[in-house]
Amino acid sequence: MAKETMTPRERWLAVLTRQRPDRVPIDYWATTEASAKLIRHLGLSHQSERRIIADLDRGDRELLEEALNLLHIDFVVHATPRYEGPKLPEHTDVFGCRYQDVDYGTGIYSECVYHPLATYRSVDEIERNYIWPDPDFWVYDDIAQQVRGYETHPIRGGGSEPFLIYKNLRGQEQALMDLVLNPEIVHYCLDKLFDLAYENTVRIFEQIPGQVMLTYVAEDMGGQDDLMISPAHIREFLVPRMKRMIDLSHEAGAFVFHHNDGNCRRIIPDMIEAGIDILNPIQWRSNNMDRESLNRDFGDQVVFHGAVDNQYTLPFGTIDEVRQEVMDNLRVLGDGGGYILAPCHNIQAVGPAENVVAMYHACLEYGWY
Repeated sequence: MAKETMTPRERWLAVLTRQRPDRVPIDYWATTEASAKLIRHLGLSHQSERRIIADLDRGDRELLEEALNLLHIDFVVHATPRYEGPKLPEHTDVFGCRYQDVDYGTGIYSECVYHPLATYRSVDEIERNYIWPDPDFWVYDDIAQQVRGYETHPIRGGGSEPFLIYKNLRGQEQALMDLVLNPEIVHYCLDKLFDLAYENTVRIFEQIPGQVMLTYVAEDMGGQDDLMISPAHIREFLVPRMKRMIDLSHEAGAFVFHHNDGNCRRIIPDMIEAGIDILNPIQWRSNNMDRESLNRDFGDQVVFHGAVDNQYTLPFGTIDEVRQEVMDNLRVLGDGGGYILAPCHNIQAVGPAENVVAMYHACLEYGWY
């Protein structure tokens, strides 16, 4: 491998400012189960995967960071406040949404099974019966400690994904119907959720001024074939509120990392106009999301992040197919320098760890400028 001359933070910053890095930055997204599988595969622990998962769930990142450093991954450090608000019932979040663990065989996801605003018919009803979380429920005094020692890595802090929360509050089907049938409820709830996200972000920025490089401003708008929400509704309900978050981030000197699954092609110009800096996850197997046209139409306006396919290639492809896809991404999306290689979503434990290692080794072999 060629000699690295940049830190992970410098490498990310070079790409974000359209400068020439030493090599393409590489990032890591994975479920806890997939991380445990990778740690075992790399020989960093002889404990059972179940025990490693328990350690990771408790916040012990030592083994995971050892794995990431071994693979030269330019990982991002997240700065998050500590919840110290009213005691929450078991399996219930601060919004009153209740969750249940669902075992899919190779992993467990916590799925929302109770939607506290599902039965309300008006804004007045919600105001009379529901109490919104207060920003003071969170404590920010250890934010600086969280990032201490990680000065050479990108720091991510703050951001928003309120329509995801709204879908849990109302239930996904009702939430989508609300856009047409109950727009006043959507506007009211999104104002509350965005205001909370905005204040949370401000308080993080205040704790570590100038240190946050990335703010996560996300919404899942795309399905496999097309948008799940009409462009008109996205422009009415989401874009203006997201732009407020984007402007706040830019004022603090942070770049905006925008996550938008599936085929979101039709709304990308709006998000670029709103000010996003990074587009993730580039699910190129979705309809109309081919990498060549994305780079042709948007490559000079936004940095691409992700694009290593998590539907077929990483979980079910061969090592040769993984390596070829990495080379294709470097050639197509890396043309012009605006690319950060990563899986196109969280790596799942259903796939072999060998494919994960092959992805990163291929980038370290071919991703030099």
